[in-house]
Amino acid sequence: SAALALLGPAPGAPSCPHGPALLFVKTSQGKEEGRRFYACSACRDRKDCSFFQWEDEKVSETKLAAREEYNRNHQPSLTHRQNVDRYKNFVLLPLSKRRFCQECQQLLLPAEWEKHMDHRFLCGITTAQLKSPSQLLYPLENKKTNAQYLFADRSCHFLLNLLRDLGFKRVLCVGTPRLHEMIQSKASQEEEFSVRSLLLDIDFRYSQFYTEDEFCHYNMFNHHFFGGEVARESCRKFLYEENGERVIMVTDPPFGGLVEALASSFKKLMAMWRETKKEGHDNKEMPMFWIFPYFFESRILDFFPSFTMMDYQVDYDNHALYKHGKTGRKQSPVRIFTNLTPSMIVLPEEEGYRFCTVCQRYVSSCNQHCEICNSCTSKDGRRWKHCVLCKKCVKPSWFHCNKCNCCTLQKHSCEKTDVGCFVCGKAGHKRSACPSLSHT
Repeated sequence: SAALALLGPAPGAPSCPHGPALLFVKTSQGKEEGRRFYACSACRDRKDCSFFQWEDEKVSETKLAAREEYNRNHQPSLTHRQNVDRYKNFVLLPLSKRRFCQECQQLLLPAEWEKHMDHRFLCGITTAQLKSPSQLLYPLENKKTNAQYLFADRSCHFLLNLLRDLGFKRVLCVGTPRLHEMIQSKASQEEEFSVRSLLLDIDFRYSQFYTEDEFCHYNMFNHHFFGGEVARESCRKFLYEENGERVIMVTDPPFGGLVEALASSFKKLMAMWRETKKEGHDNKEMPMFWIFPYFFESRILDFFPSFTMMDYQVDYDNHALYKHGKTGRKQSPVRIFTNLTPSMIVLPEEEGYRFCTVCQRYVSSCNQHCEICNSCTSKDGRRWKHCVLCKKCVKPSWFHCNKCNCCTLQKHSCEKTDVGCFVCGKAGHKRSACPSLSHT
């Protein structure tokens, strides 16, 4: 059972079009096997980015030159600056001349119509459409790289209201375009709305709609700013809390992404925030919401011990599985992990959440407080039950198997469960779903 282990971002790593590559090694039964190699940080699939290099490989000058050329040619044809200028011209056009090419995913100026004559395009692009680009652009649903499953309105409004109630004035949106555009459009419409946001996203299409201090082209798997020092500086400037305007980071990474690569980047963003401060931030963490499925809880806590998982179910517009309000197994598994004090996160009672005075946090109303564990133990919105032998609460559909000496599904084959997961040894998931690796 071979799997991949990430050895992390290595200094002097070679680059592909997505920035510095990450170092990997094949593992078997948790032990390193074979040569270490570099692969693309963002794409888990060779079809999306074919970059590969052995760690100890001597790469010839010719090959290096060819690679640099390739990387250059695979950057977007327009710069962010050029896109901002185009946008200024685009808004001056009368409605009848505002076209968007659906095939090239590009706003078109009249001089370019000819080139796109045989493409499908939308006409009469309104200001409202320009203010909500995530509706205009088609979602890139490649699960591992982009995975643009966009927050449903309900989740988006909930998050925004929560952030406002908590007193945050600035939101660093890392891969959450829909939250960003909701903040941007409210700020442009409502006089008294004082929240500002900066979007960091790997999807360069957004540079057509946002200025350099509203969007940075960014890869969250290797903390790479495609716009170099200029972009990094605008991010740093945004994180600088002038007039005590508190910053929070909200991120919604692809669920197929490597947790340790993400954690490493998020720590670097936190460090950036810490550096903007002269005093008082040294031992503090930048406030953060990391939105991710509940079954990654132990992995996230490995990297961020200060985090807690909230019971709120985040749901998505264009994702068939992650919808709120379905019952049983059909509920969204996506949760908010945060380093804020749990009691501060007020969840809406009308959506079925209540406050547990013992745990000092809001929980799902089916989540019963277990007297023995002394906490509200359910993770998935159903009521869990306590197993005396396992000394913990388990899913309602699980039963204690004396052969396996643990709780598991009633229909299971005993001999296979003695080791738990082949990769990390923990029970409760198979190796293909092991949160600690990306499976090849």
